[in-house]
Amino acid sequence: MRSFIVIAMFAASLAHAAWNGYTEDRSLELDTDGVSRLDIDAGAGTLVVTGASDIDKILVTATINVPDEDGDEALEIIEKKLRLSLEEKDGEARLVAFFDNSGWSWGDSPSVDLDVRVPHGLELFVDDSSGSLEITDTQSLVEIDDGSGSIRVTGVTSLVIDDGSGSITVKDVAGDVEIEDGSGSITVEKIGGGVTIDDGSGGIDVNDVELDLVIVNDGSGGLDATNVRGDVINDG
Repeated sequence: MRSFIVIAMFAASLAHAAWNGYTEDRSLELDTDGVSRLDIDAGAGTLVVTGASDIDKILVTATINVPDEDGDEALEIIEKKLRLSLEEKDGEARLVAFFDNSGWSWGDSPSVDLDVRVPHGLELFVDDSSGSLEITDTQSLVEIDDGSGSIRVTGVTSLVIDDGSGSITVKDVAGDVEIEDGSGSITVEKIGGGVTIDDGSGGIDVNDVELDLVIVNDGSGGLDATNVRGDVINDG
């Protein structure tokens, strides 16, 4: 097992007008030689994943936010509660970034914002608790299991999304797209394969699909489908 490399860059910000708390950045890095996929287990916070052709590593910047605490107290919380690692085993990389929330009594919980850069073609499997999620130009298979927060995905080869709530925007997918969504608007555009959508509530807007569009359930909300070159099958 290859262990992660962490470079901690302490940056406490206790007097910012829009933020009363502690912020710290940490950098993680992992060589992708022999690695075919990346699993991400993320808690509260934003997640941005970007593909690049000029790197052969997974590069992560984790911004740790602890609200309403001074430096010493925040560092104690981070030491006891933060789970942050990037490791590889048997050709699969795993990024873990979340706080153990058990036993907390205060209002605003700590969070981890992630900025992740990956080589083109690295498969992604994302389990995200809450917060906005953006995946751009990975040119790979992507699967997402998301609790809440907006999702935006562009430039992947195929896509599966299981989402609780929040808007979903999908563009420029080379193959098939499958979406199961609880609530929130769905926008899908420029798909090289087919599209299957099972939606609880929220409007659905689909444009420029090469194969079939299958609506398993459209719950509540309108459906606008244009430039679908296969069949439009609405079982909802």
